[in-house]
Parts: sequence; C-alpha cells; structure tokens
Amino acid sequence: MVDSLQASMMVASSGLEAQSTRMRIVSENLANANATGRAAGADPYQRKTVTFDAAMDRAAGAQLVKVKDVGVDSSPFRVEYDPGHPAADKSGYVKLPNVNMMIEMADMREVNRSYEANLQVVKQVRSMLGMTIDLLRN
Repeated sequence: MVDSLQASMMVASSGLEAQSTRMRIVSENLANANATGRAAGADPYQRKTVTFDAAMDRAAGAQLVKVKDVGVDSSPFRVEYDPGHPAADKSGYVKLPNVNMMIEMADMREVNRSYEANLQVVKQVRSMLGMTIDLLRN
C-alpha cells in the first residue's frame, strides 16, 4: 500500500501524461487544419479525438486517468468550391478537414489549465514530502 502523498503524486502524474497526449492530438489537429486529400475527390485529414478512462491502481489505492482511445471525429467534412485545386472533384468542390480552429483552441486552453493544475499538485506534494523529511530530521 502506498501512502496518501505518494498516491496523490501518482494521480497527478497520470493526469500529466494524459493531458500531454491530449495536447499532442490537439496540436496535430491544428497542424492539419488545411490538409486536403492528395487526389481529386480524396478525403482530407480527419480530426482526432481523445477519450479518457479511470483505471484503478490497486498498489496506490487510487483511480488514475488513462487515455482510453484516440479516435476520429465522424462529423462531415467542410466542402468548398475551388475548381483549380488539385484535390477538387469533377464538380470543382474540395473536401476540407472537419477541424474547427475555435474548438481546437478552446481544447488547447483546457489542456493547458489541466496540465498546470496537475503540475501544481506535484509541486505541492514534493513540498509536503520535503517538509516531512525536515521534521523527521529534527
């Protein structure tokens, strides 16, 4: 059995890891927001999503967050009329990724705040462990 401070550190660490994965996915979505298909009528980049799950860690006696799945968003692609584009179909329409920049930026802010909150927990636990060691020395 792990003590409560170490369990807190493990929970926060799992949150850091999960939010790091989520930030990578959001960054990938933003980087490919204008990536069209390579051939005429081909599908463009499809937005990715992250699903989290709680996993019980019996050794720590705590629920840890894990990335359950990295999936794809099934919302329809945007379509734009651009007959000169290499990826345009016979009618002159180009399929654009289903990435909404506003949603991705909001997700990025949420990821950033969640990451910072977990980082603060780690800092607090380290500080408390340090104070405990100091008390035991004296």
